[in-house]
Order: sequence, then structure tokens, then C-alpha cells
Amino acid sequence: MSETRRKLRARVTDGPLLVVPGAANALTARLIAEVGFEAVYVTGAGIANTFLGTPDIGLVTLSELTAHVAAIREAVTLPLIVDGDTGFGNAIGVRRTIRELERAGADAVQLEDQRFPKRCGHFGGKELISSAEMVQKVRSAAEARTDDDLLIIARTDARAGEGFDGALERAAAYQEAGADVIFLEAPQTVEEIHDIPRKLGGPQVINFVEGGRTPMVPLDQLGGFSIALFANAPLQGAVKGTLRVLEGLKETGSLASVAGDLTGWKERQRLVGKPFYDELEQRYQSG
Repeated sequence: MSETRRKLRARVTDGPLLVVPGAANALTARLIAEVGFEAVYVTGAGIANTFLGTPDIGLVTLSELTAHVAAIREAVTLPLIVDGDTGFGNAIGVRRTIRELERAGADAVQLEDQRFPKRCGHFGGKELISSAEMVQKVRSAAEARTDDDLLIIARTDARAGEGFDGALERAAAYQEAGADVIFLEAPQTVEEIHDIPRKLGGPQVINFVEGGRTPMVPLDQLGGFSIALFANAPLQGAVKGTLRVLEGLKETGSLASVAGDLTGWKERQRLVGKPFYDELEQRYQSG
């Protein structure tokens, strides 16, 4: 894990832009690695949607998140950027959260300044804790890590309620408190997107959500950003594909009409590492 943390910190610091899809489970993380991406974002919204079948409204617990991170860490060797929501408590709670996620295999932990229970950054009705309280959470997170290469990402959701300038003020305070990376969630115009790295400096995250509040900007126009998240794209694709297969099966009573949408048996087994376990069986076979 120290190697992946050093690798992630160097990439975020020195560039180029790191494009990171989101994974809610170990299989999706394997697919992200298979395609050739260089890191995985462990998405809290995705875990809520797939594990609980609920919206992203703060229902996932720390123990549930930690278990998912550990499973994903076992499945891939890529750096893991973990959505730690609000940190599961006050500054003291944040200390435990960082320690738990660090042990589970996180290479970066993202914390946000919403009031618990949090909401998806592209939902309405978000409420924030004070900037002063979030500063203490960031300080706690930075001091709690046992590996200095673990990145602390401080996210502010202030754009919706306090305006762009208010969000910038919070972000600057979180940088001063010790955040390694800043994540100003849900800028609403292309101009705001370009202003974030110009006005803040340091490593920055931009998050693109289909149907969300942030306009899509080509990757080659994201100068100054370190990480571009596509946190929900794999899940949205999986849901659409699953519905298409189920609807075809329901309509025809056969898989023939949707065969082109199915991963073949052999490919599925390869993707989940069956050849590796076959080799283990041979190695440990008795007699």
C-alpha cells in the first residue's frame, strides 16, 4: 500500500491529469483495471445504490464502507481514492475513520463539509457544517494517518448554498488546515470550472456526473486539475445494460435477443480471476 500511496501522491502532485472512474464493488474495480485506468474511486453513492438499493443520503456505515474498501483492495493493485462522506462523526470520529480506511487499503480519503446525514453533491437541500468545524476535521484527518503519503481530499459542497466565492473561501481554509487535495463539488458553469485552479492553486478534483449540475468539459481543457472523477459512469452503464437484458428476457423468454449484451462465460471467468484459482488448486492438490 505504501507503494500505491507514493505513486498516487506523485501523480497528483506532478501530473498529468488522472482520470478516475468510480467502483462500488470489486468486480467493477477489476473492469476499471482491465481497461487500463490508473486508479479507482470507491464511490459512496455507488455503494448506497448497489449494496443497499438506496439513494446517496448518508445510510452507508463506516464498517460497511471499510468492508467494501478491503474487498476492492484485495481485487486490484491500483491506487484507491475512497469517498469517506462526512467522516462518520466529529473530528474525533474522523480520526477513527482515517485509521480504519487506511488499514483497509485506501490511498486517499475524501471528506466533505456537509451536515450528517449527507446528500449526493448534485442533490438539492444540502446543509453544511461551519467552516471552522470542517477545518478541525481536516486537521484531525491529516494527523490521524500513519502513512504521510495517504492523501486527504477535502470536499466542499458550499457552491449551492453559499455561492462560488463562499465555496472558494471554504476550500482555501481547508487547504490551510492540511488538505492535500481540494474538491469543490458541483461548479455550475464552465467559467467556474476554469476559475477553481486559477484561484486556489494546488491539486484539485473535478467531478463529472451525467445529469448533474456541472457542465461536461473536455479533458484537454482541464488545465490545473489533478483528478477528473467519473464516479457514477460505470454504475449508470451497468444499470442500463442490466435493464436491457432483463427486459429482453421478459419479453421473449430467451437470451437470444440480448446475446450481444452478455459477457461470455469464459470471459466472465477470466475477469474474476478463475485461472489464478485453478493454478492454486493444482498447487495445493493432495496426493
